[in-house]
Amino acid sequence: MQKKLPELSIFFPFWNEEKNIEEVVSNAAVVAPTIANKWEIIMVDDGSKDSTLKKAKELAGKNPNFKVVSHFPNRGYGAALKEGFLNSQYKYIVFVDGDGQFDFSQVTQFIEKIKSADVVIGYRKKRRDSFERHILMNFLKAWDFVLFGFYFRDIDCGFKMFTRVGLDTISPLRSEGAMITSEILAKARRKKLKIEQVEVTHFPRKYGIQSGANLPVIVRAVLESFTLWLDIHNGRI
Repeated sequence: MQKKLPELSIFFPFWNEEKNIEEVVSNAAVVAPTIANKWEIIMVDDGSKDSTLKKAKELAGKNPNFKVVSHFPNRGYGAALKEGFLNSQYKYIVFVDGDGQFDFSQVTQFIEKIKSADVVIGYRKKRRDSFERHILMNFLKAWDFVLFGFYFRDIDCGFKMFTRVGLDTISPLRSEGAMITSEILAKARRKKLKIEQVEVTHFPRKYGIQSGANLPVIVRAVLESFTLWLDIHNGRI
């Protein structure tokens, strides 16, 4: 039987996930007490236009281990992750995208790895996304290799775990958009943190709309990547 973590912060970034939030959070709440002595679940609403925030507040009213953090208007994926990190209070931190495409119970694989690592990142065994997102994923791998000199099997997988020490070492994070995952890995590599990779299952999205392939998101990511490169090149990181 796997030994429990002493404490664990779990957070989910949500944007227009009214049809997913209850199932995602409820599933995590079942697993959490089996893997950690103390735990919390933070629901980060990034300016949703639907009833995501309302449902988050309703869930938080039913469990003292739940917290809600919200932005308005929408600021972006990176901003949501940064808010989750900022509001996580425990020694270990894990975030999972709130779109219902991951099985939170697979966090046990991350826990096994985090015992000897600073950061554990998931990679999807079979990515259940559109053809356009597959193309963007491969482009991102090549882009990050050219700019930052690293290669991982699945850079933007939305299932990652950190030790508090590891997270503090790469903080503060700057990116507000999709380049947040590249920033995390670039800084972790530069700071010589130990990074492990874990295979996870990826499910087709049941509800909601993906935004990662939108042109404004892509343009913002490109601009943020150049800013990150300049920060590293000029020794500011």
